[in-house]
Amino acid sequence: MASHKDPVAVIGLGRFGTALALELARTGTEVLAVDRRPDIVQRLSGQLGQIVAADSTDIDALQEIGIGDFTRAVVAIGNDLEASILTTALLTELGIGDIWVKAVSQQQATILERIGAHHVVQPEQDMGQRVAHQVAGRLLDWVGLDPQWVFAKTKPPQELVGVPLGESGLRKKHHVTVVSVKPEGETSFTHAGMDTVLRYGSEIIIAGRPDEVERFVELR
Repeated sequence: MASHKDPVAVIGLGRFGTALALELARTGTEVLAVDRRPDIVQRLSGQLGQIVAADSTDIDALQEIGIGDFTRAVVAIGNDLEASILTTALLTELGIGDIWVKAVSQQQATILERIGAHHVVQPEQDMGQRVAHQVAGRLLDWVGLDPQWVFAKTKPPQELVGVPLGESGLRKKHHVTVVSVKPEGETSFTHAGMDTVLRYGSEIIIAGRPDEVERFVELR
Protein backbone atom coordinates (compact mmCIF):
# COMPACT_ATOMS: atom_id res chain seq x y z
CA MET A 1 0.00 0.00 0.00
CA ALA A 2 1.28 3.46 -0.93
CA SER A 3 2.42 5.76 1.86
CA HIS A 4 1.93 9.53 1.87
CA LYS A 5 5.73 9.75 2.07
CA ASP A 6 6.29 7.79 -1.12
CA PRO A 7 7.51 9.74 -4.16
CA VAL A 8 5.02 10.54 -6.92
CA ALA A 9 5.46 10.42 -10.68
CA VAL A 10 3.47 13.15 -12.45
CA ILE A 11 3.07 12.44 -16.15
CA GLY A 12 1.89 15.31 -18.35
CA LEU A 13 2.88 18.88 -17.56
CA GLY A 14 0.04 21.01 -18.84
CA ARG A 15 -1.49 23.55 -16.48
CA PHE A 16 -3.02 20.90 -14.22
CA GLY A 17 0.01 18.62 -14.11
CA THR A 18 2.44 21.49 -13.58
CA ALA A 19 0.40 22.97 -10.73
CA LEU A 20 0.09 19.53 -9.15
CA ALA A 21 3.81 18.73 -9.43
CA LEU A 22 4.88 22.10 -8.05
CA GLU A 23 2.49 21.90 -5.10
CA LEU A 24 3.59 18.36 -4.25
CA ALA A 25 7.22 19.47 -4.35
CA ARG A 26 6.46 22.56 -2.26
CA THR A 27 4.89 20.44 0.47
CA GLY A 28 7.87 18.10 0.65
CA THR A 29 6.83 15.19 -1.57
CA GLU A 30 9.52 13.85 -3.88
CA VAL A 31 8.31 14.25 -7.47
CA LEU A 32 9.41 12.83 -10.79
CA ALA A 33 7.84 15.03 -13.47
CA VAL A 34 7.51 13.62 -16.98
CA ASP A 35 6.48 15.19 -20.28
CA ARG A 36 7.17 14.26 -23.88
CA ARG A 37 7.84 17.91 -24.87
CA PRO A 38 11.49 18.96 -24.34
CA ASP A 39 10.60 22.67 -24.30
CA ILE A 40 8.22 22.17 -21.36
CA VAL A 41 10.82 20.12 -19.50
CA GLN A 42 13.46 22.81 -20.12
CA ARG A 43 11.14 25.56 -18.89
CA LEU A 44 10.36 23.78 -15.63
CA SER A 45 13.80 22.32 -14.96
CA GLY A 46 14.67 25.08 -12.51
CA GLN A 47 11.49 24.57 -10.50
CA LEU A 48 11.35 20.79 -10.23
CA GLY A 49 14.31 18.76 -9.06
CA GLN A 50 13.55 15.62 -11.07
CA ILE A 51 12.08 16.24 -14.49
CA VAL A 52 12.59 14.27 -17.68
CA ALA A 53 11.42 14.27 -21.28
CA ALA A 54 9.95 10.88 -22.14
CA ASP A 55 7.14 9.31 -24.14
CA SER A 56 4.78 7.82 -21.55
CA THR A 57 3.05 5.72 -24.21
CA ASP A 58 6.27 3.73 -24.71
CA ILE A 59 6.79 1.09 -22.02
CA ASP A 60 10.53 0.98 -22.70
CA ALA A 61 10.77 4.73 -22.06
CA LEU A 62 8.83 4.35 -18.81
CA GLN A 63 11.07 1.54 -17.64
CA GLU A 64 14.17 3.51 -18.57
CA ILE A 65 13.21 6.39 -16.27
CA GLY A 66 12.30 4.02 -13.45
CA ILE A 67 8.53 4.48 -13.29
CA GLY A 68 8.16 0.86 -12.22
CA ASP A 69 9.84 1.72 -8.90
CA PHE A 70 7.04 4.15 -7.96
CA THR A 71 3.98 3.20 -5.92
CA ARG A 72 2.06 6.37 -6.87
CA ALA A 73 1.59 8.06 -10.24
CA VAL A 74 -0.63 10.77 -11.67
CA VAL A 75 -1.52 10.79 -15.36
CA ALA A 76 -2.31 14.45 -15.98
CA ILE A 77 -2.45 14.27 -19.79
CA GLY A 78 -6.19 14.88 -20.01
CA ASN A 79 -6.85 16.22 -23.50
CA ASP A 80 -5.02 13.49 -25.47
CA LEU A 81 -7.41 10.61 -24.85
CA GLU A 82 -5.30 7.98 -26.61
CA ALA A 83 -2.13 8.93 -24.73
CA SER A 84 -3.97 9.07 -21.42
CA ILE A 85 -5.50 5.62 -21.89
CA LEU A 86 -2.29 3.99 -23.12
CA THR A 87 -0.21 5.55 -20.33
CA THR A 88 -2.69 4.37 -17.71
CA ALA A 89 -2.70 0.87 -19.17
CA LEU A 90 1.11 0.75 -19.12
CA LEU A 91 1.26 1.94 -15.50
CA THR A 92 -1.18 -0.83 -14.62
CA GLU A 93 1.01 -3.34 -16.47
CA LEU A 94 4.05 -2.10 -14.53
CA GLY A 95 2.24 -2.74 -11.25
CA ILE A 96 1.85 0.82 -9.98
CA GLY A 97 -0.35 0.44 -6.91
CA ASP A 98 -1.96 3.89 -6.77
CA ILE A 99 -2.80 5.46 -10.13
CA TRP A 100 -4.55 8.84 -10.36
CA VAL A 101 -5.74 10.04 -13.77
CA LYS A 102 -7.20 13.30 -15.04
CA ALA A 103 -10.27 12.98 -17.27
CA VAL A 104 -12.11 15.63 -19.26
CA SER A 105 -15.39 13.73 -19.64
CA GLN A 106 -17.42 11.05 -17.89
CA GLN A 107 -16.92 8.72 -20.85
CA GLN A 108 -13.16 9.07 -20.55
CA ALA A 109 -13.39 8.55 -16.78
CA THR A 110 -15.31 5.31 -17.26
CA ILE A 111 -12.74 3.97 -19.73
CA LEU A 112 -9.85 4.88 -17.44
CA GLU A 113 -11.43 3.14 -14.47
CA ARG A 114 -11.98 0.00 -16.55
CA ILE A 115 -8.33 -0.23 -17.59
CA GLY A 116 -6.94 0.15 -14.09
CA ALA A 117 -7.06 3.74 -12.81
CA HIS A 118 -7.63 3.73 -9.06
CA HIS A 119 -8.78 7.36 -8.91
CA VAL A 120 -10.16 9.53 -11.71
CA VAL A 121 -10.50 13.28 -11.25
CA GLN A 122 -12.35 15.74 -13.45
CA PRO A 123 -11.01 19.18 -12.44
CA GLU A 124 -13.11 21.20 -14.87
CA GLN A 125 -16.34 19.46 -13.90
CA ASP A 126 -15.58 19.70 -10.19
CA MET A 127 -14.77 23.40 -10.43
CA GLY A 128 -17.83 24.05 -12.58
CA GLN A 129 -20.07 22.45 -9.96
CA ARG A 130 -18.37 24.40 -7.20
CA VAL A 131 -18.80 27.76 -8.92
CA ALA A 132 -22.39 26.95 -9.93
CA HIS A 133 -23.38 26.51 -6.30
CA GLN A 134 -21.82 29.85 -5.45
CA VAL A 135 -23.49 31.68 -8.33
CA ALA A 136 -26.92 30.15 -7.83
CA GLY A 137 -27.50 30.66 -4.13
CA ARG A 138 -26.29 31.86 -0.76
CA LEU A 139 -23.27 29.58 -0.67
CA LEU A 140 -19.86 31.17 -0.29
CA ASP A 141 -18.08 27.93 -1.23
CA TRP A 142 -18.82 24.25 -1.84
CA VAL A 143 -16.52 21.22 -1.77
CA GLY A 144 -17.74 17.71 -2.52
CA LEU A 145 -15.90 14.85 -0.80
CA ASP A 146 -17.93 12.33 -2.82
CA PRO A 147 -21.40 12.36 -4.45
CA GLN A 148 -23.08 11.87 -1.06
CA TRP A 149 -21.15 14.23 1.26
CA VAL A 150 -20.17 17.88 0.96
CA PHE A 151 -18.76 20.78 2.91
CA ALA A 152 -20.19 24.24 2.30
CA LYS A 153 -19.38 27.75 3.52
CA THR A 154 -22.32 30.04 4.19
CA LYS A 155 -23.83 32.53 6.63
CA PRO A 156 -25.93 31.29 9.58
CA PRO A 157 -29.72 31.52 9.20
CA GLN A 158 -31.72 33.54 11.71
CA GLU A 159 -32.77 30.50 13.75
CA LEU A 160 -29.15 29.72 14.68
CA VAL A 161 -28.10 33.24 15.65
CA GLY A 162 -27.66 33.77 19.38
CA VAL A 163 -28.34 30.13 20.30
CA PRO A 164 -25.63 27.68 21.46
CA LEU A 165 -25.28 25.01 18.78
CA GLY A 166 -25.90 22.29 21.34
CA GLU A 167 -29.35 23.74 22.01
CA SER A 168 -30.30 24.51 18.42
CA GLY A 169 -31.50 21.05 17.36
CA LEU A 170 -29.65 21.60 14.09
CA ARG A 171 -28.85 17.98 13.27
CA LYS A 172 -32.32 16.73 14.14
CA LYS A 173 -34.13 19.41 12.12
CA HIS A 174 -31.83 19.88 9.14
CA HIS A 175 -29.47 16.86 9.16
CA VAL A 176 -26.34 19.00 8.79
CA THR A 177 -23.49 19.80 11.16
CA VAL A 178 -21.64 23.05 11.76
CA VAL A 179 -18.01 21.99 11.90
CA SER A 180 -16.23 25.34 11.90
CA VAL A 181 -16.95 29.04 12.37
CA LYS A 182 -15.23 32.31 11.55
CA PRO A 183 -16.65 35.06 13.79
CA GLU A 184 -17.27 38.47 12.26
CA GLY A 185 -14.08 40.49 12.14
CA GLU A 186 -11.81 37.46 12.48
CA THR A 187 -9.47 36.26 9.74
CA SER A 188 -9.56 32.51 10.29
CA PHE A 189 -11.91 29.66 11.13
CA THR A 190 -11.98 27.76 14.41
CA HIS A 191 -13.68 24.57 15.59
CA ALA A 192 -17.38 24.80 16.37
CA GLY A 193 -18.53 23.15 19.59
CA MET A 194 -21.76 22.55 21.44
CA ASP A 195 -21.42 25.89 23.26
CA THR A 196 -20.56 27.93 20.15
CA VAL A 197 -22.94 30.87 19.65
CA LEU A 198 -23.23 32.23 16.11
CA ARG A 199 -23.71 35.86 15.14
CA TYR A 200 -25.14 37.38 11.96
CA GLY A 201 -21.73 38.35 10.63
CA SER A 202 -20.22 34.91 11.17
CA GLU A 203 -19.28 32.50 8.40
CA ILE A 204 -19.81 28.80 9.02
CA ILE A 205 -18.65 25.55 7.43
CA ILE A 206 -21.38 22.93 7.37
CA ALA A 207 -21.23 19.25 6.41
CA GLY A 208 -23.97 16.97 5.15
CA ARG A 209 -25.62 15.37 2.15
CA PRO A 210 -25.84 17.67 -0.90
CA ASP A 211 -29.65 18.02 -0.95
CA GLU A 212 -29.83 18.68 2.79
CA VAL A 213 -27.02 21.25 2.63
CA GLU A 214 -28.78 23.00 -0.26
CA ARG A 215 -32.03 23.18 1.70
CA PHE A 216 -30.25 24.48 4.79
CA VAL A 217 -28.50 27.35 3.01
CA GLU A 218 -31.85 28.57 1.65
CA LEU A 219 -33.08 29.25 5.19
CA ARG A 220 -33.34 32.91 6.09
